[in-house]
Amino acid sequence: MIKTKPFVSIVAPAYNEALVIRENLNLVCQYMESLEDRYSWELIVVNDGSTDETGKIAEECACKRDNVRILHHFTNFNVGQSLKYAFNSCKGDYIVVMDMDLSYSPEHIGRLLDTITLKKAKIVVASPYMKGGKTANVPLLRQFLSKTANKFLSYTSKGGLSTFTGMVRAYDRQFLKSLSLRSTDVSINAEIIYKAMLLRARILEIPAILDWNPKKDPDFKRKSSIRIRRSIMAYLLSGFVFRPFIFFIFPGFVFLFLAAFSFFWVLVHTVHQLSNLQISTGSFWIRLSAAVAMAFQQAPHTFIIGGISLMLSIQLVSLGILSLQSKKNFEELFHLGTEVYKLNGKGKILN
Repeated sequence: MIKTKPFVSIVAPAYNEALVIRENLNLVCQYMESLEDRYSWELIVVNDGSTDETGKIAEECACKRDNVRILHHFTNFNVGQSLKYAFNSCKGDYIVVMDMDLSYSPEHIGRLLDTITLKKAKIVVASPYMKGGKTANVPLLRQFLSKTANKFLSYTSKGGLSTFTGMVRAYDRQFLKSLSLRSTDVSINAEIIYKAMLLRARILEIPAILDWNPKKDPDFKRKSSIRIRRSIMAYLLSGFVFRPFIFFIFPGFVFLFLAAFSFFWVLVHTVHQLSNLQISTGSFWIRLSAAVAMAFQQAPHTFIIGGISLMLSIQLVSLGILSLQSKKNFEELFHLGTEVYKLNGKGKILN
């Protein structure tokens, strides 16, 4: 029997990359040609509504190669929509996503493919934040935000991964098709990991080098297309999806502690007033009621803070319980959906 080579789809979203796209496309193609003894391949570039000559230059490059295709968005739909558009057009057994600016060098493609094929993983992530990885020429603010976001998502997911937000990855295409992706922005990367974890898929990382200025050009100034505020909100939402209790139940218990502390002082003030009360007649409950009224006059803030904190605690804990139940229901439906997908013969998920 003749053993066929695995077919690989390289996906590269591009937005206003006219200055580098011709050279970078040639570099990727040259590198993939060096792997043709092991892999067949195609390159899919998504021109995501660029306002410069990105689309035109990409088409000029593609017309010289049969295995290079250019997909166009007439407006900028963001990276998530670009990736889904490309994924639906991929024909490979494996999909490798790259940045068109080659902030991750083309050599990462071979390492990702070697890992996913040899170790039978469903996803392999190029990670600059794991041991052996590093970053270079990344602005301090951007680097701080990226590291913080990845640590936050790593904590909320309990998945042990060091990089959730990175786009440079290798995927098993049939497995990726089964995930039914919905995100249209940068949160798509976290969504893929989250859904893969629900299915207990094998996810691996390899050390990677993220270099925003690989050519060491002293005049280089990169403007990221990722909007910081939108990205922060997207990652917070992803963290909520992973572990909703940290947004509701944990703050609820903090307010519960504050309420207990306040009511402790309410009790202290009430006992103090009760011991000093001059009224000796009447039942204990009448004297207790008078002591409480006097304690309120002495320290009304303890009653107010305790009452508000208790109400907030009850509401937050209730919302946390509801969110956990909703998460559990989603997981059950997601598992059911993937099983139906397999039974219908539209996809194949290997254990």
